[in-house]
Amino acid sequence: MPQLTSESLTSLPDNLSKPSYDRSRLKTGIVHFGVGGFHRAHQAMYLDRLMNKGQALDWAICGVGVLPGDARMKEVLDAQDCLYTLVLKHPDGTREARVIGSIIEYLHAPKDPDAVVEKMASADTRIVSLTVTEGGYNFHQGTGEFDAANPDVAHDLQPGASPRTTFGLVIEALHRRRSRGIAPFTVMSCDNIQGNGDVARKMFTAFAALRETELGEWVEQNVAFPNSMVDRITPVTADEDRTSIAEEFGVADAWPVVCEPFEQWVLEDRFTLGRPPFQDAGVQVVDDVEPYELMKLRLLNASHQGQCYFGYLAGYRYAHEVCQDPLFAQFLLDYMDHEATPTLHPLPGIDLADYKRTLIERFSNEHVRDTLARLCAESSDRIPKWLLPVVKENLKHDGEIHRSAAIVASWARYAEGVDEAGESITVVDRLADRLTAATQGQDADPLAFIRDRELFGDLAENPRFAEAYSNALVSLKTKGSRATVEALVNGGRSPLN
Repeated sequence: MPQLTSESLTSLPDNLSKPSYDRSRLKTGIVHFGVGGFHRAHQAMYLDRLMNKGQALDWAICGVGVLPGDARMKEVLDAQDCLYTLVLKHPDGTREARVIGSIIEYLHAPKDPDAVVEKMASADTRIVSLTVTEGGYNFHQGTGEFDAANPDVAHDLQPGASPRTTFGLVIEALHRRRSRGIAPFTVMSCDNIQGNGDVARKMFTAFAALRETELGEWVEQNVAFPNSMVDRITPVTADEDRTSIAEEFGVADAWPVVCEPFEQWVLEDRFTLGRPPFQDAGVQVVDDVEPYELMKLRLLNASHQGQCYFGYLAGYRYAHEVCQDPLFAQFLLDYMDHEATPTLHPLPGIDLADYKRTLIERFSNEHVRDTLARLCAESSDRIPKWLLPVVKENLKHDGEIHRSAAIVASWARYAEGVDEAGESITVVDRLADRLTAATQGQDADPLAFIRDRELFGDLAENPRFAEAYSNALVSLKTKGSRATVEALVNGGRSPLN
């Protein structure tokens, strides 16, 4: 069985789509930080689609890994000439595979940070894009301000330091372009954060200003940071995916990507040095991303949190198991209809009722096999950005908050580290120790978990939220997940009311 490489492309089976373009003609135009499954199922896929049309051949991607663990990705992509297989898993069980060729180079910053900086400093690079996760923007959850106390950031701010962080690398590259008279590239965030471009602007500008006041002002005035909304469910690649791809498509791929068929990208048209014709690949290029962004974050992303803790506690391990259960599916629809939707902005041309039904269908796709453990991970970076804005807006306007409060309570119960069958839970979160410690006081003080002002602000002091939250938590601990959800669905109120 051939290993996936440029040389083996011509010998691969016909049921595997391959790049129709000459990859030797490609030229780097984009440097991307965070080459995980999502980037390869999304941005890289859109560019590959353009390249198959004979377009964007000078917009190929150079991937960058910043973490020590990214060395494995470099090893795999180098061995495969940066090629990989993307497999769409349809609800009916059929699978559609294609080889993506839009990434042509991968650099590992810990090994050679200067090579990464020079790649961005080159005039050929016109966009630097990011999928560095919700926690990668280094801001304080409570204040929203840049965290200059982060040890790696503090290191990068030292004169002459070899950069360790995305901030240090990107700002050093912009500094060199400014010194050399080269116009700045666009910084394009593709992470699930409301106003992701605005957040990126604030954080990168803050770092630049800490390094040099004039540099910060130059970044603020000259660098474009477009907002975007991105959507495609992309679970972590499993060994069974590698095996099944080898069996069905006859290729050995050490790190393929699997995803759902659905795709969406809404992008603000704000670029300093041009962009690929993304609209020709199905991207919605718009003047204002915010309405679409709120729709996705508050309906899809918050619903992920609405299913993962309740489902895991009840014994489920996959998203499709939870959403194929009519009780849990109804709870999610109720949350979307009664709590999330009232906080959205007008969306001309969008059928929200159909969008919400489609979300349940997407979540229920058993062939995607998205794990609840993935959805439960890094909750301290997700709940404050996706769900709490819904809570705060509904509190402000006297809207319903009982389901949202119960979702937060389900996180608090999950963070105790044991499910309802007594099985241990590995809490994956940058604040895992702090979260687990907070749960130890929940029996005596039901509000202990949400007294963390960095994460929750003053919600523990809001009587209406505190009551809904504490009632849900007590119900979770005494009656269990399913009974708690059933009470919410049947009564629309906290379980103990």
